[in-house]
Amino acid sequence: SLVGVKDMSTIETPPLNRLPVETVICGYDERIIRDAINRELERQGQVYFLHNRVQSIQKTRDRIAELCPGARVEFGHGQMDADDLETVMQRFVAGKIDVLVCTTIIESGLDIPNANTIIIDRADRFGLADLYQLRGRVGRAEHKAYAYLLLPRDMMTVGAARKRINAIQQYSSLGAGFRIAMRDLEIRGAGSILGTAQSGHIVAVGFDLYCQLLKQAVSQLKGETVRPRLEVETRLDFLATNEGEFLAAGPEKVVPAFIPTAYISDAALRIQAYRNLAEITTAEQLQRLWKEWRDRFGKWSTAVDNLLLLSEIKLSAARARVSRVEVREGKLMLTRRGDFILVGGKFPRLTSVKIDLNLPEVLQWLKQL
Repeated sequence: SLVGVKDMSTIETPPLNRLPVETVICGYDERIIRDAINRELERQGQVYFLHNRVQSIQKTRDRIAELCPGARVEFGHGQMDADDLETVMQRFVAGKIDVLVCTTIIESGLDIPNANTIIIDRADRFGLADLYQLRGRVGRAEHKAYAYLLLPRDMMTVGAARKRINAIQQYSSLGAGFRIAMRDLEIRGAGSILGTAQSGHIVAVGFDLYCQLLKQAVSQLKGETVRPRLEVETRLDFLATNEGEFLAAGPEKVVPAFIPTAYISDAALRIQAYRNLAEITTAEQLQRLWKEWRDRFGKWSTAVDNLLLLSEIKLSAARARVSRVEVREGKLMLTRRGDFILVGGKFPRLTSVKIDLNLPEVLQWLKQL
């Protein structure tokens, strides 16, 4: 916008009883195709088989009919006579066709609740937005839906196409469209957001950091005070920052400081929560986040308490211009402007008897600087 960077809201709540589409990535294998079709037909459903080449669509239809002799298989594409295409689509909607071999003509405008399996041939030839749109043709009712993305064997592990396919599989939760769009932007690269240039520096710094820098630049142009953010590195040997570390070491040796999956079960929400915490620069922002989490996710465990305390430690360190906070075998090593902060020529030592009191003691040291 010409008047500043605007906020944006996204709708991520799916319709009631809607289930995410299970996405399967595999090489082209007729056994997988046959099994996927038969599984859907056994539960009285219908199948899209997307073959986006008009020249060979009739041959593909015949092959699918050979693989599944009991299935009613037809094809449809945009170059057919309009009346013939309409007849095919009406028959599919009416349930008189089991498998529709088709092109991307189905990408929009169709809502067939009984079609809950889609098989996409040569998925590597589609963009991320296309794959997301095509996957959305199934799973439009209360039934579990499946999307099979078929790749040539030599493209199973490498290339930009594989990155797009992985993104579709990773973001399979309902309401993931915005995250897929951001991933697509990162894969393809982006040009200058401000201006007409088709190339820029986003790929060098990442989209999120680019947006932060852009926000700072807009604030400076408005005449607002923008304080440079000091990144504080923390290395605390008594702290476990993920569930694996905590379970491996045990509560006698480390204290937890992370968001447990039991508190925020959705991985995307958990990552967003970590990101929101990482972007905090003031105590007021931390307090607002504290209230938001409590209101949104409910009462939390000691692990979340410690994580918020760790964030407060970083804020205090930044205010004191301390760039590194390290605790090793009870020694507190603080670095400011490249030099250690010493007391009587020595590193100060933590005196807490209980390990879970170490974080508050570190915070107290920083507040005294």
